[in-house]
Amino acid sequence: MTFIKGKLGLGTAPLGNMFRDVPEEEAMETIKTAWDQGIRYYDTAPFYGAGLAELRLGKFLSEKNRDDFFLSTKVGRVIENETEEKEGMFEHGRKNKITTDYSEDATLRSIEQSLERLQTDRLDFVYVHDVSPDFLGDEWISQFAAARTGAFRVLTRLREEGVIKSWGLGVNRTEPIELAMELEETRPDLCLQATRYTLLNHDHALLKLMPRALEQGVNIVIGAPYSSGVLVGGEHYDYGDAPDEIVSKSQNLNQLAEKHGVSMKAAALQFTMAHPAVAAVIPGTTRPEHVKEDTAAAKEQIPAAFWQEIREKELVSPAAPLPVE
Repeated sequence: MTFIKGKLGLGTAPLGNMFRDVPEEEAMETIKTAWDQGIRYYDTAPFYGAGLAELRLGKFLSEKNRDDFFLSTKVGRVIENETEEKEGMFEHGRKNKITTDYSEDATLRSIEQSLERLQTDRLDFVYVHDVSPDFLGDEWISQFAAARTGAFRVLTRLREEGVIKSWGLGVNRTEPIELAMELEETRPDLCLQATRYTLLNHDHALLKLMPRALEQGVNIVIGAPYSSGVLVGGEHYDYGDAPDEIVSKSQNLNQLAEKHGVSMKAAALQFTMAHPAVAAVIPGTTRPEHVKEDTAAAKEQIPAAFWQEIREKELVSPAAPLPVE
């Protein structure tokens, strides 16, 4: 198989029971639909429902030829046997305790756990998860330093040994990736960036992250291309409640899409795919019908007049590459 460049993948955070208790049958049907639609890149993480998303993905993919798909997961959190009450995004996931740890030992332990849950003997890509201020607050710099001497070194070694193809950071902010790309001894080559390169929010990424990634040959995978759902009729933005100004901008974009006969999903996906630094886009869902919508949206023909009008109305940055350019 060739590298994932230009691919549509499946993000599995929702399959970890993010925001709701997803029936097992629905979760498995979603993964099956993705496979039937030709999707061959699957991203997951221990954090998604305390291993639930990995278990569900492994249950399905274990029956497929391992050479026929790409698989990525994340390190930085270890699933413990103890249980605890949960709240937040994954309150409906498994109750196993999650420990945040970016050390070398924890990284290797996390990979071993993920391989077992995924029922596979290898991973293609590994991301260092959420070593970022939105999850770690003021401790993120010290945790980044721990990851630099722990997870970064382990994953660099595994890449050099050919155990994994690529490694990088999987974060919702751009700053950690920008900082990691400055390192000499442990430089990432494939990073997952969620929420900061979408139709609703892309200015900062265009100024710093994307040019640096192109310069260094670091591929970027885009997660949450619908801005956690608000772009396509949902209530969430950046995994929280959408503020009024975001709702207003989303409504303006949707009105223009309707005017030009364009689906909002197509506009959102194709906008992110248009940047030359982007290797893949991985929308997540628990609904089989949404997977079909996503694959159709990636191929939809969008009139140039739509892109021209959102540029004229300053709904996208003048520096953002568009599919018609």
